[in-house]
Amino acid sequence: MTRDFQVTFDAHDPAAQSRFWAEALGYAIPGPPGVVLPEGADPLAAWDEFLARIGVPVEQRNSRSAIEDPEGSRPRVFFQQVPEHKVVKNRVHLDVRAATGLGGDERMAALEAECDRLVALGAKRLTRYEPAPPLDAGHIVMADPEGNEFCLD
Repeated sequence: MTRDFQVTFDAHDPAAQSRFWAEALGYAIPGPPGVVLPEGADPLAAWDEFLARIGVPVEQRNSRSAIEDPEGSRPRVFFQQVPEHKVVKNRVHLDVRAATGLGGDERMAALEAECDRLVALGAKRLTRYEPAPPLDAGHIVMADPEGNEFCLD
């Protein structure tokens, strides 16, 4: 039997993390239950209004956030607020598959272009690993805005 799962990140700022990762992965931030968002509406603003309406105190309104695959085939990603900041390397990380099927210079150029896009969204470039056949086609290690490592693969 298969199981559905979501990936959960501890975060200092769940809303900011959900905005970054939604853009990075091509995901969407879902609106609140029962709320139909007009085209171009900010789902996080809708959540803030919804939470205010149901009496959630201001200091608790950014305690969690989520993003979902618009096509529904990839896992949901959830961000939960924690008081502490990240202090050591992740034991689990995401590999963002930005150059599937490409090799050599074409692959590395695609990874560099995606790296530039993600840096503009707030990520940090950490290390580039050159192709080392037969086991490594080359990748770039990055960190999201809160320092969580991930790979462009």
